[in-house]
Amino acid sequence: MPKTTKTPADNAAEPVATPAERAHGVIDAIVDPLTSALKRAGLRRAQKSAGESDQASATPAKAATGAGKPGLAISPLAVPFPTIPPIAGVEIATGRAGFYKHEREDLLLMRFAEGTSAAGVFTRHGVGSAPVDWCKRQLAATGGADVRALVVNAGCANSFTGKPGADAVRRVATAVGKRFDCRQRDVMMASTGVIGVILDDSKITARLPEVESRLKADAWAEAGRAIMTTDTFPKGAYATAVIDGHEVKIAGIAKGSGMIAPDMATMLAFVATDAAIAPAALQTLVSLYTRTTFNCVTVDGDRSTNDTLLLFATGQSGAPKIHRAGDKRLADFREKLEGVLLDLALQLVKDGEGATKFVKITVNGAESPASARKIARTIAESPLVKTAFAGEDANWGRIVMAVGRADEPVAREKISVKFGDLYAARDGLISAEYDEAKMSAYVKNQAFEVSVDVGVGRGSATVWTCDLTKQYVAINGDYRS
Repeated sequence: MPKTTKTPADNAAEPVATPAERAHGVIDAIVDPLTSALKRAGLRRAQKSAGESDQASATPAKAATGAGKPGLAISPLAVPFPTIPPIAGVEIATGRAGFYKHEREDLLLMRFAEGTSAAGVFTRHGVGSAPVDWCKRQLAATGGADVRALVVNAGCANSFTGKPGADAVRRVATAVGKRFDCRQRDVMMASTGVIGVILDDSKITARLPEVESRLKADAWAEAGRAIMTTDTFPKGAYATAVIDGHEVKIAGIAKGSGMIAPDMATMLAFVATDAAIAPAALQTLVSLYTRTTFNCVTVDGDRSTNDTLLLFATGQSGAPKIHRAGDKRLADFREKLEGVLLDLALQLVKDGEGATKFVKITVNGAESPASARKIARTIAESPLVKTAFAGEDANWGRIVMAVGRADEPVAREKISVKFGDLYAARDGLISAEYDEAKMSAYVKNQAFEVSVDVGVGRGSATVWTCDLTKQYVAINGDYRS
């Protein structure tokens, strides 16, 4: 899988709307004084609802209906797909285009009400993909106003396919535009699957009449399953919020299991709300909260060519239209939106290819939040650390190794390492209360926490990851067969 070193991983997800990109840099000046508190509360609530520390959530989901690829056992960390009611202004249908040899649905179509706003964040991968290029270009051209449809296929990434791949995307958008009586630029596109294969758009366009006839408001679970690749369970999240006394709904689905180092990651996520929010404000929100959710999880450190997060606001709830991301009336919505995004992001980790452990890694005492995030990611993506997790070995020396190779300022004589509440190292030395038996017992849990203090400042960051098992190698060694 080709990688790029053009930008740091912490900046690998990029919003497309230029005004919003400028706006998110001054978001603290825009939003009301309660935003920071709401943000922290939203994260705590989402973490709790995602079952981050709840062992019960690690039980395989009875509602999961099997893997996207035959032969894959459902992750032991799987969570049930939530009950998601219809979102006013959103219709959904799925179908089989035939991108897989085995029998499964691999095509998703969404139709949105007139006047729907849209915003997106995409991979900064150096290769990228034709559908990512398409969405970025069309959102820039329209400003995210009046987006009418979304088409997603699994089984073919349509990445590294040059002009033929771009032409295939355009033909699908044109066909959908004709059926929905809208411009091709009002159709968003996303793909996931094998890289280097040109999308056979005829497989999609031939199915459009049939799939369109199946459009309905209540099909979120089917949508979650249709976009799976090596996922072992469909991923969804739902919340309600209040805007100026009106209840609004927020629903989303995501897919991703491997090649996950978001800054997005093969990660796709689609979220819709019936709130009325102007495109620029929507872009500011999705840019801001991607950084604290999808950009804080990693499975294997490999960034995908196709990462896409799209947020749609249909305006059908009856709530007043909001034009500024910092509007006080959006306080509850901001909190709930971040909660939905975090819930989806944590599910990606829980479905990491071959994963048996769900691990929260927190770094404190860093020079800055960015420095803390880099150290945390270095720990989370270290093969030696991750294989120790898989072996239920509380090998804190590997964590210290990863801290040191992050190339960030640390004070060796002040470094501490904890597994849960158990100190492995303190003040640069093995802890006086170190207890190997307790450490070993702790890491046998399916979900656990590691925290590190590097002793140079006040910066902190959290990254969620999983272990690295033999099954990860098996899945990826057999990916194209």
